[in-house]
Amino acid sequence: MSEALVRTDLALENRRSGKVRDLYDVSLPDGTEALLIVATDRISAFDVVMANGLPGKGIILTQMSRFWFEKFADVVPNHLLSMDVADVPGLSAHDRRQLNGRIMLCRRAMVLPIECIARGYLTGSGWKDYQNTGAVCGHVLPRGLRDGDRLERPIFTPSTKAVSGHDENITIDQGAAVVGVEQMTFLETTTLDLYTLARDYALSRGIILADTKFEFGVLPGSTHPILVDEIFTPDSSRFWPADDWQPGREQTSFDKQIVRNYLETLVADGKWDKSPPGPSLPADIAERTLARYLDAFERLTGRKLDLAAS
Repeated sequence: MSEALVRTDLALENRRSGKVRDLYDVSLPDGTEALLIVATDRISAFDVVMANGLPGKGIILTQMSRFWFEKFADVVPNHLLSMDVADVPGLSAHDRRQLNGRIMLCRRAMVLPIECIARGYLTGSGWKDYQNTGAVCGHVLPRGLRDGDRLERPIFTPSTKAVSGHDENITIDQGAAVVGVEQMTFLETTTLDLYTLARDYALSRGIILADTKFEFGVLPGSTHPILVDEIFTPDSSRFWPADDWQPGREQTSFDKQIVRNYLETLVADGKWDKSPPGPSLPADIAERTLARYLDAFERLTGRKLDLAAS
């Protein structure tokens, strides 16, 4: 397995980092103020970044987002300008080789402070809320549902965007108090429309899209939201193999569940307490997790991805 890219240090302005992505401000030759998003190979679990990454994970995430952005470009506009490293001024030849396949050059937008989540199946934090209250973010659901059950209709379950720690599920009315009723109505309608389109497409490829989350932003001088960040990747969505779906148990998934399960064994053994710094992942855990990401990409896009050549 090749070496993972876990940090970038480019000679560009205003570097900042999230759990997975490094961001830089870029001024393009035509005067456009842009944002460079670099998807590193970092991997996080329980809101903690692990000591090592998954080599090529950032490329998979970027190329999967590209597929979906292009597929739904006529449904809702997005922030993507280019994914060609040659379009980013100020990069060295080494930078371009290192970043090939893992960058998005984007229009700079003000991100709305709401995580837009669509759930078509009951699982995760929604399942926990349902067990406690019979509802998820104000949506009262039928009694007797099981973990992993398909919902009669997808539901919109927004959450706050936490600067640190966990996001908090909120109701639509609470979200409207933050961004306004008109914006919240647009976010709900667009989130559910996008989810339904992607859910139906994924199912035709043998994959269940259980839930997903989006971020929206507003361009300077505009009030109409556009899609930002990433869409329909294993980091922002739950993908399950359709032929293995069985409500009432934990589903096999195309994401980092292998990592979470491994970390839970460390917690149970008293070797880690879910606080930073994150432990180093064994090679077999990293390889098996990366294989899940790659499998999801290839099933959904119908393309092969040669990470070694990227």
